[in-house]
Amino acid sequence: MNLIAVLLALICEQLKPLPHGNPVHQGMIAWVRWTGRNFDAGRSHHAAVVWSITVVGPALLVGLLAMLLHRYSLVLSLVLDVLVLYLTLGFRQFSHYFTDIRDALERGDELEARRLLAEWRHLDASELPRTELLRHVVEHSLLAAHRHVFGVFFWFVLLSALGLGPAGAVLYRMAEFAGRYWAFKNRTLDAPTNERLMQLSRRLFGLIDHVPARLTATGFAIVGNFEEAVNGWRRDAALWAHSNEGIILAAAAGAVGVQLGGSAAPGVTPDRSKTFEAGGDMDSTRAEGSTGGQPPQLGHLQSVVGLVWRSVVLWMLLMGLLRAANMLG
Repeated sequence: MNLIAVLLALICEQLKPLPHGNPVHQGMIAWVRWTGRNFDAGRSHHAAVVWSITVVGPALLVGLLAMLLHRYSLVLSLVLDVLVLYLTLGFRQFSHYFTDIRDALERGDELEARRLLAEWRHLDASELPRTELLRHVVEHSLLAAHRHVFGVFFWFVLLSALGLGPAGAVLYRMAEFAGRYWAFKNRTLDAPTNERLMQLSRRLFGLIDHVPARLTATGFAIVGNFEEAVNGWRRDAALWAHSNEGIILAAAAGAVGVQLGGSAAPGVTPDRSKTFEAGGDMDSTRAEGSTGGQPPQLGHLQSVVGLVWRSVVLWMLLMGLLRAANMLG
């Protein structure tokens, strides 16, 4: 039933993606603000309390509901699985920018491509070199695909063995969301936050994302250039400040033969007061050097699309094989 739920959720998300600024997103913001305001008194030991209530609390509630529905109605249990995956996946929430930028570049309309990138990532792209523009698009799309698809898949499937699949999806999404929100709040002027809370949330999400990040990188290697992906993983992952992001981007760079990493071009300064809405940490793709491979070209965008979709198919096939083995066993 896990495979069916994932398929149905992906189809629903492709046909009717959640709009920007949807009620679920706004509700998550309100929840994180409320828990921080009511349970964080600024002391170091409050950080664990706030994180647990904010992240683990919703996951436990959804897990309890999943267990009850699984006991009394398999149909309702499937409906809950699909609903939670639909709300926590988010393939189309970032892919439309990628598609629009690619289409603009194919038409030769670089001005429109720069405008879309500036709208997506909230940075000044007016004087960004073409290769840097493409690099930003590739890197942020790969990380978004991991956080919105593969990371959610992993925790859903892992906890499905205990009948708590929806709880796993909520846990991953809330951990990523809360950590990103508190980092954003800390960067915004006149909005101080508990430094311990920000550090704890980033560290705990790093632990939660440790295995998913490596599985995503492994998937990229299997469906891409395996030898170069593994070499890039071992050689270049440490270029990035955050190890999970570095592993994903280094493996993807080797898998499609594109050069990723490096500092942003001079003068490209993100508007940090707005980066939270963009859906990612602006520091996550900052690297001390570049990987091997060719400088980003327009054709690499299509290669990245193929890499992501082949990875999705790979993990769906593996889920199907595991299900079949379980039934035969």
